[in-house]
Amino acid sequence: ARFKWIKGTPRDPPPAPPAPYVKPPKPAYGQVPQPSYGQVPGQVPGQPPAPAPYGQPPQPSYGQPPQPSYGQVPQPSYGQVPGQVPGGYPPGAPAPYGQQPGAPGMPAAAAAGPGLAAALQVYKEAPTGTRWTPQNQQLMRVDLAMGGQPVLARQGSMVLYQGKVDFSYKGAGFAGRIVGNATGQEMQLMRCTGRGQVFLAENGAHLHAIELQGDAICVSAENVLAFDESLQHEVRRIEGHGIPGGALFTMQFQGSGTVIVKTHGVPVVLPVTPTTFADSNAIVAWSAGSQVIISSQVRLRRNAYPGHSGETVNLQFRGAPGNFIVVQPYEV
Repeated sequence: ARFKWIKGTPRDPPPAPPAPYVKPPKPAYGQVPQPSYGQVPGQVPGQPPAPAPYGQPPQPSYGQPPQPSYGQVPQPSYGQVPGQVPGGYPPGAPAPYGQQPGAPGMPAAAAAGPGLAAALQVYKEAPTGTRWTPQNQQLMRVDLAMGGQPVLARQGSMVLYQGKVDFSYKGAGFAGRIVGNATGQEMQLMRCTGRGQVFLAENGAHLHAIELQGDAICVSAENVLAFDESLQHEVRRIEGHGIPGGALFTMQFQGSGTVIVKTHGVPVVLPVTPTTFADSNAIVAWSAGSQVIISSQVRLRRNAYPGHSGETVNLQFRGAPGNFIVVQPYEV
C-alpha cells in the first residue's frame, strides 16, 4: 500500500543533535588529578559515590564535618581544645578584652572562670575533726575544745587563734631554772586554755605530731614546739666523757597525749641496731627504751677553727627490736 502525504498534517520535530564531546584536560606529568567541586575523590563524574568498604568510615562531602561512628568519641578540630564549644573559647579561659563573661559565643565554663576564691582554694583551712590537725608541713592547729586539756607551747609560736583562748606564762620552777641554765634545755612555755583554736608555727620548720599512748620518747628541747599538758615531762641526763659539762640533757615525755616535734627538713626514722651511731647535733628524738652510749671521734668539722681539735660527740644506740631514732638532715 502506498501512503500519501496530506498537506497540512504536523510533522514531529527533528531530534536535537548530540553535544560535542569535550576532552578533559590532561594533568601534567607527576600531578595528581583534582576532583571537581562537590565531588568525592575517586568518584566517577555523574555517578553517586561508591559505598565505603566494610569497617571503614564513609568519607564526608566537601565542607561537611566527619560524623563519628557508633561508640566513637568525636575528636576536636584542628586548633580546638577538647570540651570547647565550636565557635567559643576554651573552658576556663578569661574573656577577651572588652567582652563580658556570659556574652554570646562564650561557653558557660568560661563565664564561671577563675577568680580570687578559686586562687585561694588550695590554701583553704583543713576541716576539723581531730584535736591536732596539720594545715601544711609548717603549720599546726590545735582545737582546745576537743579533749578539754590545756596545751603547753613554746612562747612566740602562736601565729593565729580563733575563739576564746587564754594565754599564761608557764614557769619551770626553781629546780627547772637551775637545770635549764646549766644545760640549755629549759623551754620558755606558755599555757593555752579555752575553747578556741590555736595555730602554731616557728621559722618555717617542719612539724610532726607524735601521739603517745602510755609509752615514752626522748626529744631534744630545741626540737619541741608544743605538747599536751597531760604528758609527764622531765629532763634526762646522759653522762659521758668529752662532753662540755660532763653530760648531755634531753626532754623525756611519757603518758597519753601528743608532742609536736619540729625539724629542719624531712627527718628519717631508723631502727636501732648494734652499729647505729648518730651525730649529737643532728639527733632529734629516740625511743626511751634505747640505751645511749657516748662515742667521741676526731674528725675535721666544717666549723673547726685554729686551736680547735675538731672532736665531735656521737651517740651510739642499743636496744631490743622495736626501738628507733629520728635524725634530721641538719646540724644545730
